[in-house]
Amino acid sequence: MRIIVFILLVVVAASSTTLTSCSSGPATFCDTACNNDTLRYTLDHPDKPFVAIGIKNCLPDTITWSHNRLIAKRKLTFSSLTGEDVHLNKNFIRHYIKDTSYAWLIFNDCVKGQGYLVKIPFNKTDNIFRKNSAFNSLDPKFSVAENLVAYTDKGNMFIEEMSTGKKAIMTFGQQIDIDYNDMHDKVDSVNVTSEKAWAKVKIDNEWKVIEQKITLK
Repeated sequence: MRIIVFILLVVVAASSTTLTSCSSGPATFCDTACNNDTLRYTLDHPDKPFVAIGIKNCLPDTITWSHNRLIAKRKLTFSSLTGEDVHLNKNFIRHYIKDTSYAWLIFNDCVKGQGYLVKIPFNKTDNIFRKNSAFNSLDPKFSVAENLVAYTDKGNMFIEEMSTGKKAIMTFGQQIDIDYNDMHDKVDSVNVTSEKAWAKVKIDNEWKVIEQKITLK
């Protein structure tokens, strides 16, 4: 009987150690569980425009976009848009497809939390727009109206309306040493609507609120 009790105690102790080890890992921005299913985004439109992200070995590998009037699909490696490998979660990606003109992808890296914006045209004449300094509403401290995107160059906040391309700018007043991998070290929170931009930023080691009425044009 004593032997049985001893064995049970050893098993319980081992289980506790295992659970502690698993839960002590660093927290991530979103779940990084491996999923190799293709992510596909479409629009209810006669020409059926779509964007598809192919996943390989748990990481986004390729991006393909097209519609029925294009002779050939457009395709790139996904890392050519981000500059490095990122970990995606389908619940932390937003998209907007503007008929057969262009598509926006808005997403955050699940490991670092870094925000990305990508605007991909369906034609081959317009340039692809990409930013790794986005304030995405996928981050609970960044509130950006659903029809807008926002990003920074460390000295300003740039705002764009996805459906029209109309833009606005709010300046921080000076350059801030922002690490895009750790935005919240210098930018605590933002709130952006079509009428106003607001941000709480650290300037000269002091948190300051900057706000400005904006006009998209």
